[in-house]
Amino acid sequence: MQKQKGFSLIELLIVVAIILIIAAIAIPNLLRARMAANESSAVASIRTINTAEVTYNSTYPTVGFGTLANIGAPAGVCTPTSTTACLIDSVLTLGTKSGYTFHATSAGGPPAVTYYATGVPVTLNQTGIRSFCSYEDAVVRVQPTGQPIASEAACQALLPLNQ
Repeated sequence: MQKQKGFSLIELLIVVAIILIIAAIAIPNLLRARMAANESSAVASIRTINTAEVTYNSTYPTVGFGTLANIGAPAGVCTPTSTTACLIDSVLTLGTKSGYTFHATSAGGPPAVTYYATGVPVTLNQTGIRSFCSYEDAVVRVQPTGQPIASEAACQALLPLNQ
């Protein structure tokens, strides 16, 4: 009888079973880590929008606050004007970044005297769990259910982040 080389079917099945068990433990943790990273990026993007809105309002006082298109930059070379101020990157200007959809709305005027910015998960419970918003006071607020925030008044009613 010759000695066979290689693994038996039982040994291979045991290895596959172990790999599947490890994957079942690791994949949910990976997804939670990705959602946490997306939420962190969303908060940073809302803060970037706040800073850009204040800068835009100071630079163009006759216009006031602006929309994402006004404070943002088109793809390619950007020359600052009141219609494209080049204060945020072109990815955020398009409104979708890191699993979140962003909007900035200004009102009043001219000049626009108020604004509010929102960040909502593209796919709730997959790209993020919570929604975020901010308005002229520049405090980032959180909607724990992840639902869209429909107005500045709705944003004002929410609790600040980390409270």
